[in-house]
Amino acid sequence: MRTARRYLAREIYRSCAVVLLALLGLFTFFALVDDLDNVGEKFSMWALFYMQGLALPTRLYDLLPIGLLIGAILALAGLAQRNELVILRVSGVSGMRLMRMLWLITIPLMVGATLLSEFVTPIAEIKSGEADLTLRGKAGGGRLNSGYWFKEPTGTGGTRVINIKTLLGDGQVRDVMLFELKPNLELQGLAQAASGRFQDGDLILTDVTETRIDDEAAQALANGKPPERKPAQVVKVPELRLDTTLSGERLLARVLTPERMSLVTLIDYIDYLHNNQLQADRQVVALWRKFVYPFTLLVMITIAAPIGFMQTRRGGVGAKVFIGILLGVAFFMVNQLALNVGMLNRWPPWLTALGPNLAALALALGALTMMEYRHAISRLAERRWPWRKVPV
Repeated sequence: MRTARRYLAREIYRSCAVVLLALLGLFTFFALVDDLDNVGEKFSMWALFYMQGLALPTRLYDLLPIGLLIGAILALAGLAQRNELVILRVSGVSGMRLMRMLWLITIPLMVGATLLSEFVTPIAEIKSGEADLTLRGKAGGGRLNSGYWFKEPTGTGGTRVINIKTLLGDGQVRDVMLFELKPNLELQGLAQAASGRFQDGDLILTDVTETRIDDEAAQALANGKPPERKPAQVVKVPELRLDTTLSGERLLARVLTPERMSLVTLIDYIDYLHNNQLQADRQVVALWRKFVYPFTLLVMITIAAPIGFMQTRRGGVGAKVFIGILLGVAFFMVNQLALNVGMLNRWPPWLTALGPNLAALALALGALTMMEYRHAISRLAERRWPWRKVPV
């Protein structure tokens, strides 16, 4: 059986490689055509090629499940058309044993997908985000018109709110505003800085204008009497160093899609959000989806098995591949729908991530079982309902 497994693995890997190269080329071409309007003096053609090169790992990460599905169907349908699957079945290999062989073949792909999602894709996404900021001056991550907002506790029990207008590469920021609040949420002071950078766990701001509010200012204004001291002082500071829980990595994590982060970065960012009483539901669901991602490849090969095995005497490779494409698109749509519906209805994160995969796995194993035991099912149906003929 080792020889048969190696032969199956070679055929599936070859078909998957061809399908993934075709899909990568197709989607990259469409992305190039879509971005051609942005080419100009600041954004050259070489910059466009560089950005598309950085997008390749992310694109491969997204296309790997559907590429495995189509490639496996193509390989299994070819084996069925050449009657090689029939030879395996005649030699005593049952459908479920063949399924276990396919699962073993998928394990190296699962390991490769894990390495891709943990090391290659996050680095490429970070480089792509920095290049996007440098070359085009734009960033995603749910940016508001006023910039990016962060909140963290201070050492005195108060709250610090940080507003960053513009993100630059290498942990650099521009147009920063700080709001220092007391424990009772009264404004204690604010500061504006032209630029800043993260270094050794600190936020170093340059060209700072600080507005320091007197502790008795609120009481004096409430009494309606002129205060004895100035209620606020404006001070110019060339450089201000702040001890902050924010870092360059966490700042960039705000720009990245949660699924594109590595597990370590995502867990650190979730911990940061929880410690600062910020919403982390989307990130927690993304963490579960990253855990489930290798399992998705196992589901794809399971879906491919009954499609590749059916109608072995009549072939129909094109029809099987078309069915595989439809199933892959349907699975992707259901997966995204489950994510959105789960976020709206606050479903448990594990259910949002695992639900579509478990449902698809159950349907595929059910179809494979029906194909494996169709004769026994037909005989049982004839004994139970003798007046009804059941096709085999």
